[in-house]
Amino acid sequence: MLLAVPGFVGSALDPLIGAAGDTRFRRTVLLAGGAAFAAAAALVAGAPAFWALLLALTLANPASGAFVSLAQATLMDVAPGERERNMARWALAGSFGYVGGPLLLAAALEVGLGWRSALAALAVAALPAVVLARGLPGNGGGIGDSLRESLHYALRALRRRDVLHRLALLQASDLLLDVFHGFLALYLVDVARTSAATAAIGVAVWTGAGLAGDALLLVVLRRVPGVRYLRWSAALTLAVYPTFLAVPGAGAKIALTVALGLLNSGWYAIPKAGLYEALHGRSGAAVAVSGVGSFAGSAMPLGLGLLAGAAGLGATMWILLLAPLALLVGARR
Repeated sequence: MLLAVPGFVGSALDPLIGAAGDTRFRRTVLLAGGAAFAAAAALVAGAPAFWALLLALTLANPASGAFVSLAQATLMDVAPGERERNMARWALAGSFGYVGGPLLLAAALEVGLGWRSALAALAVAALPAVVLARGLPGNGGGIGDSLRESLHYALRALRRRDVLHRLALLQASDLLLDVFHGFLALYLVDVARTSAATAAIGVAVWTGAGLAGDALLLVVLRRVPGVRYLRWSAALTLAVYPTFLAVPGAGAKIALTVALGLLNSGWYAIPKAGLYEALHGRSGAAVAVSGVGSFAGSAMPLGLGLLAGAAGLGATMWILLLAPLALLVGARR
């Protein structure tokens, strides 16, 4: 419940947040989201019981969506010709948090501060970011539109073939991003028969390789168009991922997670930049339709989990091959 309910609420509100981002209220919504996220982190840190924690996390999810998603939309508007590289920079910043967050939490636990102190520190750290965000542009692309008109524009965009194409690529690529991350430790323990400590090392190696890959992607995009890179990385993944599943031994599997972490870099940044390009000038609409896509895609982990319960996790992991297949076929323009 703690993982599912906040995600459900956040995804349901994303279209409204994105639509508001295309009006003159963008900065207001962005700043309110940042302040609400800081408050929610403080509430999580002090939550005395389950229901208080659930309420705090339910506030944190859409609040971070308003703050982070609209900041991303603003970055895409600043330099339209640099969308792919700017999204790659965005992904690199996220990878630092992906790797650094667990390390900071582990450090807090090691010195006896506990997880509550770490979350309280996050609440305090969010406040300077909110102050700095006051300097961002205050208006979206549909500055003359009302919230209702902006929402109608986003809903109309969902009927466009090019928009649906990019949303499909984003959701398909997520199979070897967040979905793979969610199953990796369980796979290493239940299928590869490693210890929990070894599985933790495998997850750490994969996330570390992803950080390195996101840094290298900035260099690659100076020389290679993003679509061409997607197709080449997808073709290589079609060889590496089945090898990862078939090879015996934990050491070999963990070594291959390095290749997987490097190869899937850009699988979020490049299709997402393409979505902003397709909705040029209406970045709030891109946030809105992304929310709809994420809401639909949230059923994937549930479906895979149910299938794993029936057919086994080892067999279910082969379905994740759909990610490179979709990119190889779909990333053509």
